[in-house]
Amino acid sequence: MSDRQRDYFRAKLLAWKDEILRESRITLQTLQEENVNHPDLADRASSETDRAIELRARDRQRKLISKIDAALQRIDDNTYGYCEETGEPIALKRLEARPIATLSVDHPRLDGVAARKTWMAGTKPGHDEKTNPFQVVRGHQECSLSGSGAS
Repeated sequence: MSDRQRDYFRAKLLAWKDEILRESRITLQTLQEENVNHPDLADRASSETDRAIELRARDRQRKLISKIDAALQRIDDNTYGYCEETGEPIALKRLEARPIATLSVDHPRLDGVAARKTWMAGTKPGHDEKTNPFQVVRGHQECSLSGSGAS
């Protein structure tokens, strides 16, 4: 990776981190200002749910900041842009899409993730589109949710 590319990704990562930190400060201020005790139980429940969702999102972003910091450290170590498992270069298009990437697209671990996502989406290998959508596979036996299949 050239110095120009490293500088580009460093700037991209720093801007991403700054944006996350700015959003976190805004969220913290908003949560402190909205410390209202709603007399209606439904309003209180809705407010607490919104707060929980926001805090969960901020926690995910906190974890993302540590990945951004790790990527910045890899830039400093000149290991950024290389697969941590194989040592092969990670494609620039992948780094552009996910600047914190540590594995190349061709890495077997990512192939397994892609296969699981495909499977979870219902496009299993050999899956026939004419299959009953209400059919559930348990173990090696198929059963129908309507109760007419084997259990």
